[in-house]
Amino acid sequence: MNAAALMALSAQEVLQRYADRRLTPSEYLAACLERISQINPKINAVTAIDAERAVVEAVQATGRWRAGTPKGPLDGLPVGVKDLQDTKGLLTTHGSPRMRANCPQVDLPMVARLRAAGAILLAKTNVPECGAGGNSRNPVWGATGNPFDANLIAGGSSGGSAAALAADLLPICTGSDTGGSLRLPAALCGVVGYRPSVDVVAHPTRPLGWSGISVLGPMARTMDDLILMLRVCASFDPDDPLSSRAAPDRFTTLPTVSLETLRVGYSDDFGGAPVDAAIRETFRARVEKIAPQVRECRAVDLDLGDMDRCFDILRAESFVSAFGEIIKSDPDAFGPDIAINVALGQAMTLSDRAWAHAEQTRILRRFNAVMQGLDVILLPTSPVTPFPWTQAHALEIDGQRMDIYYRWLALTYRGSLTGGPSITLPCGRDPHRMPFGLQILGPVRGDEATLATAKAVETFFAADKETARPCPDMADLAPSVIDLRSIVTHPPIFNSAGQSHTAAMRTAV
Repeated sequence: MNAAALMALSAQEVLQRYADRRLTPSEYLAACLERISQINPKINAVTAIDAERAVVEAVQATGRWRAGTPKGPLDGLPVGVKDLQDTKGLLTTHGSPRMRANCPQVDLPMVARLRAAGAILLAKTNVPECGAGGNSRNPVWGATGNPFDANLIAGGSSGGSAAALAADLLPICTGSDTGGSLRLPAALCGVVGYRPSVDVVAHPTRPLGWSGISVLGPMARTMDDLILMLRVCASFDPDDPLSSRAAPDRFTTLPTVSLETLRVGYSDDFGGAPVDAAIRETFRARVEKIAPQVRECRAVDLDLGDMDRCFDILRAESFVSAFGEIIKSDPDAFGPDIAINVALGQAMTLSDRAWAHAEQTRILRRFNAVMQGLDVILLPTSPVTPFPWTQAHALEIDGQRMDIYYRWLALTYRGSLTGGPSITLPCGRDPHRMPFGLQILGPVRGDEATLATAKAVETFFAADKETARPCPDMADLAPSVIDLRSIVTHPPIFNSAGQSHTAAMRTAV
């Protein structure tokens, strides 16, 4: 098989070929590096790469597979890690000029679990500066283009991971999600993104340990690959008070879900968020397809309270915690999106914060009431089709102006407030021929059943070419009209002596 064919295999298939001795980790890594060299210049999804170490680790993994003693469930599988997440010995810039020489000395705990399972941490994937926003562009690496049209956004903040998966550069990637950073780019690029319940994947670097608004999670092309990765990532850490101890085999055997038993709710606007008419039309067509297959399918009212103001405050307090002191000493340390969030938080009062935490509790209880008698709720993931990456964010949707740069993410960030699981599945294309993502919300801590439901829905939609996961034609993809790296003003610094001279960056997302 050529490199393109090998890289189109699922992670599960690659590992099975390792076990059957039809493929070695060294051969697969060579295909991966070839694919990245050919395709990444078109979309700029992958940032720092550690090819030299990866080659050594692939040789070691090849020996283990030949001996029948793989190190772990991901032995010899290359992985992409979001550039907000520390990787020992591999440049981690956060897309920020302050961190463009930062080479961490330790792995983020989730990353360490992947490494311990045998994964080869090959590359970092692009993000907005410090993860702020739904457009993965920054002054260190430039912008990530969508694999279906490099002139358009890949989403954010896990945009590099989503684009790398869609373009078959890497088999699995990491992500994180505050207001939709796993789900939005997965939807716009035609892959799978999963925001777990707050207790599933330990996040000990979260600046506000008792706030569950930000979570870590896996990204993949299929539900099977996502669950494979989740089994490794799921964890407890005493430095994350919201993580919980669970059985090691929690996600090994998921419940069997049949569509005909499902009770499904749906909303095309999550309580009145603006949604483009073409997206509503596509979403309703997907609901019409699945409705005859399930036990019950009915519209639900998701007007759960003042979700936008609540999210504004919870997000802003995280940004003040992560970046406030830096901005106090260096007002020009970051781009405008981060400065806006910090300023928003600094203008708020203790009364605002108390109201937001009380409102989030009320939102959860109203959501629980809506979920009574339902297994999942379906929604669109993005309210718009991808727009040019040169535009920072969606400015207007269905005639409504966006009052802040992340308001267009309401379909995802409103769901973040419940603390429960949500998954976006690729589900055909929208009328603009771009990927369409179907969002599935589950009950709080109902991750196992929600994952099993998503697998059943994926299987149903995959049987119809209209709703199956779309794949981009990378061979014919034209370069972005504007060079994706044209916005680079502070390029990365490689081979610096150890960690950046600046203090390690905390992350708000």
